[in-house]
Amino acid sequence: MNEFQSLADKALRDELLSRSECRTVLEAPEERLLDLLHAAFRVRERYFGRKVRLQMLMNAKSGACQEDCHYCSQSAISTADIPQYGLLPKAQMVEGARRAASAKAQRYCIVISGRSPLDREVAEIAEAVRVIKQEIPIQICCSLGLLDEGQAKRLKAAGVDRINHNLNTSEAYHDSICTTHTFHDRLATIRHARSAGLEICSGGVIGMGEGNDDVINLALALREVKPDSIPVNMLHPVAGTPLQHRQDLTPQRCLKVLCLFRFLHPRTEIRVAGGREFNLRSLQPLALYAADSLFVGGYLTTPGQPAPDAWRMIEDLGFEVVVDNGSSDPDEAAAVPSPLPVLKVE
Repeated sequence: MNEFQSLADKALRDELLSRSECRTVLEAPEERLLDLLHAAFRVRERYFGRKVRLQMLMNAKSGACQEDCHYCSQSAISTADIPQYGLLPKAQMVEGARRAASAKAQRYCIVISGRSPLDREVAEIAEAVRVIKQEIPIQICCSLGLLDEGQAKRLKAAGVDRINHNLNTSEAYHDSICTTHTFHDRLATIRHARSAGLEICSGGVIGMGEGNDDVINLALALREVKPDSIPVNMLHPVAGTPLQHRQDLTPQRCLKVLCLFRFLHPRTEIRVAGGREFNLRSLQPLALYAADSLFVGGYLTTPGQPAPDAWRMIEDLGFEVVVDNGSSDPDEAAAVPSPLPVLKVE
């Protein structure tokens, strides 16, 4: 048994990988990538079977953000040519939910730009969510910036299921990509959301100039957060942003990071998020040997894979799009074990 299978065994026993073992994953030779993916799939299959859950975003308020997040085309320091508009009307947010449901998305995420939402915006989003919950069978996630506990409670009362608030990177690297709020500000929003009874979606962005230790520290910090879902974003450099010239990622690097997150978060939904198409290119299907969730239909200001193309990709893998709009036990997805896909190269 090779060392990657040993790491899978540790993950299946809920044992934490050492920092040295984490670096082994990130530094795996290219010729061993299929062995690494095979090991990660053993963990993915145990808790999620061959099921894939889809999510769709709605950019409900775009641009003119006060924050200086260097990766973001909507930030105060960005000169990117993007649409800019205030909060969309309720009818458009509801229609976005209908489109998400028709795309077989399990979850619809309403996102707005800005440091934190105005109380008026919270009220308008809450009203849209109430209508969606009455008419459309879909879970609702909101990504609204920094929240206090009162705002989180109002969203929960309206029917919001989950809050997205990414840690983005390691605490040590955070100031290199954002100076207008702190790593601990982000943790506080997560605490407020959890206190309000909301599920937590929190992940990060790779490819921003961080080192292996930063990727490991981000993954370990998320173990402390214990999110219900982890989106792994891969920097899509946008002209007009401070990171417009960064081209640090290869498809192989992205796949290794996904494998590391699977070993460190064996039972948690892991989503291949922003930058998937740009960075993984023809290797996109391999991401699902480690991850179990995808965004479809595009991101906030960058295009993405249309839902029908994602459905075909998933079907070609022998996997299955599943829509479960209630609470679910991931162990149930793997109740009947299936043979491992033909992936390992001897």
